[in-house]
Amino acid sequence: MPIKNRFAELQSEITGWRRHLHMHPELLFDVEKTAAYVVDRLKEMGIDDITTGIGKTGVVATIKGNTDNSGRVIGLRADMDALPIEEATGLEYASTVPGKMHACGHDGHTAILLGAAKYLSETRNFDGTVVLIFQPAEEGGAGGLEMCKDGLMDRWGIQEVYGLHNMPGMPVGEFYIRPGALLASSDEFEITVTGRGGHAAAPHEAVDTTLVASQIVVSLQSIVARNVNPIKRVVLTVGTFETDSVASNVIAHTARLKGTVRTLDPEYRVLAEERVRRVAEDTASAFGAQAEMVWTPGYPATVNWEDQTAFAAEAARAVAGKVNDATDPIMPSEDFAYMLEERPGAYIFVGNGDTAMCHHPAYVFDDEMIPSACSWFAELVEQRLPTS
Repeated sequence: MPIKNRFAELQSEITGWRRHLHMHPELLFDVEKTAAYVVDRLKEMGIDDITTGIGKTGVVATIKGNTDNSGRVIGLRADMDALPIEEATGLEYASTVPGKMHACGHDGHTAILLGAAKYLSETRNFDGTVVLIFQPAEEGGAGGLEMCKDGLMDRWGIQEVYGLHNMPGMPVGEFYIRPGALLASSDEFEITVTGRGGHAAAPHEAVDTTLVASQIVVSLQSIVARNVNPIKRVVLTVGTFETDSVASNVIAHTARLKGTVRTLDPEYRVLAEERVRRVAEDTASAFGAQAEMVWTPGYPATVNWEDQTAFAAEAARAVAGKVNDATDPIMPSEDFAYMLEERPGAYIFVGNGDTAMCHHPAYVFDDEMIPSACSWFAELVEQRLPTS
């Protein structure tokens, strides 16, 4: 694998950074120690144009090339936050914080961008400016949106933006990308069904919300089965079902459902909201009950720009010798989507080997992918900001 030799030399050091971060996970915007660690490493590299507190606790730093005749500016992004999961790996560098774990590899992403920063600050073999973006709160806090609201793109004049994510189940160091929607949007709904509670021995005197809510759960699946073009992708999941009854001989007065809808196409995102509401309300009405639906918009779909996808794929090809540039989209969501709504750019997957999937307590980030991922960031910069 033709990785840049410097990253082979730096792998042990970058791995050390990654494992330190893994041992000290922080959640959402509460990543002060992680951000401070990032700042310390950047200063050790001689990078002193560093700004903290962007998007509450994000870090932004810049590296100037040997020349700046082009005026070009590229942003490179890594996420820093962990998950509220109890680690079950048994590793010697496992999380030291009960109930918190880097179960999605954001420690690896941060270390990879730090590694790329060290190489770029040493070589500066590019014409223009690289903006390093260390983002908090990807795991549900929309930290990417908060950084954009704080003027990330305009303040640093970012013209293109790129990011990566490790991917379990794919060979270590291989790259996967596609133009268009790569990851899904993710919205949440909560449906409260109100009927008339009663005694289990006299169901005719009650309006059974457990029955009504069960019918709603089944009917919601008709949205995907009958309202969505079969060649499109929509995933609707009811994740929780609870009632106000705690006894087996009581018919509940209320029932509550919570779930998510994931789509790749904006029109189906709009359709899903309308149909979930209609199915819930009309199904409940048919049984003499009432249903109220609350829809909470989440992350939009992560949509790669066509030209920038080609640039990202070419850099990956230079590193790995090949790239799958027509990989299938997947249905998790990612708040890098907000940055791609602000600027042209692309998001790429890097294989993490045969390990548990992300968000699993036994997930393990494979440090052998570090040189490839660092090389991709560096190669992308040198290709997009060539020196004359």
